[in-house]
Amino acid sequence: MTHTARRIGRTLALVLPVVLVLSGTLAVTRVPWSTSGSETQILTASSEEVNVRAKSRAPQDVLRDKLLLELQEEDPAVALTHLQREIERRPSLTEHCMSIARALGRAAVGHYGPTRAQKFSRPVCDTSFASGVAQQAG
Repeated sequence: MTHTARRIGRTLALVLPVVLVLSGTLAVTRVPWSTSGSETQILTASSEEVNVRAKSRAPQDVLRDKLLLELQEEDPAVALTHLQREIERRPSLTEHCMSIARALGRAAVGHYGPTRAQKFSRPVCDTSFASGVAQQAG
């Protein structure tokens, strides 16, 4: 009898904390997925419980930040080459290419000055890098 009680106690000691943690942090709410009068609802994790810093960043934002860092550490030519390769590798980023290239152009002016920054210009994403240089220099 003592052995069985001890085994049940150990099992509860292992399982109970997990159950308490999961039930406390994975609070759910009902979310209507259809506005057509349907009563279909799905349980989802409560957005109020999500840490703001835990939100994932958009791929174009991650790429832009990575390329801006490259521009600072190496030079705009390296960043533009990597931008072009990423756009070829992930065509879904094509719609963001011009804004990223403009941001690189503006950052290049801040780091290298307008004359030197313009020398790195090339036709990646049309002429968006040159456009960013001109915007920042002007």
